[in-house]
Amino acid sequence: MRRAIALAARGLGSTSPNPVVGCVILDASGRTAGEGFHRRAGGPHAEVDALAAAGDRARGGTAYVTLEPCNHTGRTGPCSQALIDAGVARVVYAVADPTPQATGGADALRAAGIAVTAGVLADEAAAGNAAWLTSVRLGRPRVTWKYAATLDGRTAAADGTSRWITSAESRADVHRLRAESDAVLVGSGTLRADDPHLAVRGIEGATQPLRVVLDTHARSLGPDARVLDDAAPTLVVVGDGVTAPPPTGSADLVRLPYDDTGIAVDALLAELHARGVRSVLLEGGATLAGSFVAAGAVDRVIGYLAPVLLGAGPAALADAGITTITDALRLDVTETVRIGPDLRITATPKER
Repeated sequence: MRRAIALAARGLGSTSPNPVVGCVILDASGRTAGEGFHRRAGGPHAEVDALAAAGDRARGGTAYVTLEPCNHTGRTGPCSQALIDAGVARVVYAVADPTPQATGGADALRAAGIAVTAGVLADEAAAGNAAWLTSVRLGRPRVTWKYAATLDGRTAAADGTSRWITSAESRADVHRLRAESDAVLVGSGTLRADDPHLAVRGIEGATQPLRVVLDTHARSLGPDARVLDDAAPTLVVVGDGVTAPPPTGSADLVRLPYDDTGIAVDALLAELHARGVRSVLLEGGATLAGSFVAAGAVDRVIGYLAPVLLGAGPAALADAGITTITDALRLDVTETVRIGPDLRITATPKER
C-alpha cells in the first residue's frame, strides 16, 4: 500500500478535478505483477493502468489501491468492473470514496465474490489525497500558504529588499510545490513589488499551474507583466464593477465581489473550484495571507526559514482578525526538514 501511495503522488498537479490514485497488483503467488497511477483527468484510472501492466498475471491476484475503486461510468468505465473482469481475487483499499456518484465499488466487488479489505494505511493515503478530499468535503480547493522569512519572521529588509532571503535549494523546492498545485495565487502587492512569473521551472514534464493574480482595482497589472506570458495559463481577477481592459495574451479575466480588504475569499475559491482547481498555493504577501487566515481558508502552512536576522522589515503575516492570544490560530507541526541551509516547517491548523 505504501508503494501505491508513492505512485499516487506522481499525479499531483495533473489529475484535477479527479483524485490522485495509485495501484499495485500482485499475482496469485504474491509477486508484483503490475503498477499504475492516475496520470491526468480523462486518462485511465490507476487500477486500469496497473491491470494493463499486469495482464493475465492479475487473475487470482490481489490489487492494492489507495482509493476505493469507482463504480460509475464517466470519461472512463468503472474500475470495480475492470477488476472483476480481470479475475482479481482480492482488493485492498485505503480510503473509501466519499463521492455519491462513484461510491459502491467495494459492494460491487464483494457481490462478485472478491474479498475486500478496507482502511489499510488510510491516514497516509488521505494525506496524499488531501486536496481532492478537501474539495469534496468543503466544496472548495485546499489552500496551502507558502512563505519565506528570516528566523525572526521578516520577509524583506526595512528598505524593501528581499532577494534572496532563502537559499537556492529552498527556491527549487517551491517550484516542486507549484508543480504539485493546480493554481498559484498572488495579490496586487506582490504584483507591484516583484513582477512574479509564477510558472514552474526546473522540473521536467511538470504540468503548469493556473497563475491567479488578484488586481482588485485594476491598477497593478501592467501589459508587460511577466505573469501574462505564455509559459502557463493565467487568470486575472478584478473587483465586480471595476473598469479593466482585457488582459494581454491568452489570460482570462473574471470579476468577483470585493470590499475594503480585497476580493472576497469565498467567492474566489468558489470560482476556482468551478474551474476544476482542487489545490491552491498561496504565494502572495502578508496582506493576502492575512485575509485567507481571517476567512478560515488556510488548510496548510509551509514556511521556509532562513538562518538570517534582520530585526526590522515586514512580517510574514498581516492583520488576520486576531486581536488576543486566546484567539490565536494554533497549528500542528507535521514536518520539519532541512532544505540546504534553511528549515522548512509544515503545519496544519488544529481546527482542521
